[in-house]
Amino acid sequence: MYFSIKRKVLNLIYNIGIHLTGVVLKLGAQFNAKLKKGAIGRENTFKILKNSIQKGDKTLWFHCASLGEYEQGLPVFLELRKHYKNHKIILSFFSPSGYEIRKNSPIANVVIYLPLDTKTNAKRFLDLIDPELTIFVKYDIWPNFLNELKSRHLRAILISAAFRKEQSYFKFYGKQLKQALFAFEHIFTQNEASKVLLESINYTSVTVSGDTRYDRVYSQLSLDNSLNFIDTFKNNKLCIVAGSTWPEGEALFTEFINTQVSKDIKFIIAPHDIKPDRIKKLQEKINAKTVLFSERDKHNLAEFEVFIIDTIGILSKIYSYADIAYVGGAVGTTGLHNTLEPAVFGTPILIGNNHAKFLEAQALIDNGGMFEIDSQLNFNKTLNKLITDRDFRLQAGSYNKAFIEKNKGAVIHILDYLRI
Repeated sequence: MYFSIKRKVLNLIYNIGIHLTGVVLKLGAQFNAKLKKGAIGRENTFKILKNSIQKGDKTLWFHCASLGEYEQGLPVFLELRKHYKNHKIILSFFSPSGYEIRKNSPIANVVIYLPLDTKTNAKRFLDLIDPELTIFVKYDIWPNFLNELKSRHLRAILISAAFRKEQSYFKFYGKQLKQALFAFEHIFTQNEASKVLLESINYTSVTVSGDTRYDRVYSQLSLDNSLNFIDTFKNNKLCIVAGSTWPEGEALFTEFINTQVSKDIKFIIAPHDIKPDRIKKLQEKINAKTVLFSERDKHNLAEFEVFIIDTIGILSKIYSYADIAYVGGAVGTTGLHNTLEPAVFGTPILIGNNHAKFLEAQALIDNGGMFEIDSQLNFNKTLNKLITDRDFRLQAGSYNKAFIEKNKGAVIHILDYLRI
């Protein structure tokens, strides 16, 4: 009786919190463009579904928090798209950064924002789509949606999950989230530690499949990664690519370029934020001859030393030209970006030292292909070593490529479970 009352109280607190979150998001939307896009998008979700899904349609539902989870789930989504040719696929995002970039994804018939996780929204949403199979990627666990799936006996799995002992699922106050995990008929984890944590709460339908991101980046090798304008810019010289950069990391690069660089080295910088004022500030700080992607047709790119990519969507191809790569996010606190994208091309990588939540980062460091930096001095020393010692550079890069090769295969585990 005590535990039943306690659970009801925790559920009530959660549901009140979700409704308050909705109010806060609507207020914030008046002052923040990103929040505004999300608010407007969520308001349109049910209308889109009503116009797109007809009674009797067979459907699959894929949910991703944002762009990173979409890329992580994509290898599985593609295989399911091939198998379920007569099904309509609903792809949902919580974050505008995922929705805005992938709203025209070819793997889905309908791309939407996920409504807020209220009981009413969950019932209404599932009344409209009634999915034959639901796949959540990594995290973004929404209890009301998942519990509603379970109450309707609808299939749901979680893929590429990674858990840490400090998360709410494993605390006394996390019963609502913990209960939601049991709505999944099976969970595929990235590592053994996550499986052990799940078993500690008596969830046993779990498989250590690895991370589907390895399959995703490995597939990049089978694509045409050539970019003529990068060929022209690189001009057969050593090329350093700084991807998904933030100001803290860009400061390290501008200092290095301005004080240490030789004309035999080319730099490509692809900022995470490509707003014109940010790009202008970055360009003004660099003393070397610099050109923007948006101005590439006006110049002979071979004459420039620094190429700033003020667009999105081509970084994974650009990494194929890198002799050395830097991946942003971990110098500051914004979160490390995708280090596997350059690793698959056999490229040594530099990152900041704030990467504790990114399991693959420490693994790549331990494997000898990635290097963490914590100061300008350390950055300069490590980068100069990679520039001047060719054998060291090539060996480090080969460690990264071998690491990707070793860890791919998660998709096969998932498809085997689904009997596809």
